[in-house]
Amino acid sequence: MGMSVTISAATEQDAEQIFRLQYLCFQSEAALYGNYRIDPLVQTLDSVREEVARDCVFVARLGDEVVGSVRGSVTEDGSAAIGKLCVHPRLQGHGIGARLLRTAETALTEEHGVTRFRLHSGHRSEGNLRLYRKVGYQAVGTAEGTDGVRMIVLEKPAGVYAQTA
Repeated sequence: MGMSVTISAATEQDAEQIFRLQYLCFQSEAALYGNYRIDPLVQTLDSVREEVARDCVFVARLGDEVVGSVRGSVTEDGSAAIGKLCVHPRLQGHGIGARLLRTAETALTEEHGVTRFRLHSGHRSEGNLRLYRKVGYQAVGTAEGTDGVRMIVLEKPAGVYAQTA
C-alpha cells in the first residue's frame, strides 16, 4: 500500500464520502439486528452535511479516500456525545477507530472543555463494545434507540486513554 492513514478535521467536501462510508460500515450492524432502518442507514446526506458544519467531525484518510469517521458534540449537561464511529471494513482491526476516538476526545476537551464522554452501542455489537472498553469506556446504563435497537450507554471521564492503539 505504501500510504499511511492520516486523521484530520472533516470539511464540507468530505460529507459525501462520510455519508457513503457510513452506509457501507453500518450494513453489518443492521444485519446483526435484522433492522435496516437503523439511524446511520436512514440519515440523509443533507443531515451529514449539517453535522460536519456544526459538530466536531474527524475523518481518517488513506490518500484522498475517507476510510473512517467519528462525530462529537457537546450536550446540554456539558458532556460530549460521541457517535457514528466507523472504519472501512477492509481496514478494521488496525487501531484506526481508537485513533479517531482519541482525536475527537482531545479536540472536545481542548476546544470545549468537556470533562466526560458518552456514547451508545447496540447491545449485540460485541466488537464495538470491546473497543470502547479497551479505550476506557464503562457501561452506565441502557437506552432504546429511535430505531428500536437496545443500546448500551457507555461513559468515561476526559483524559482516560486506556490501551489505545
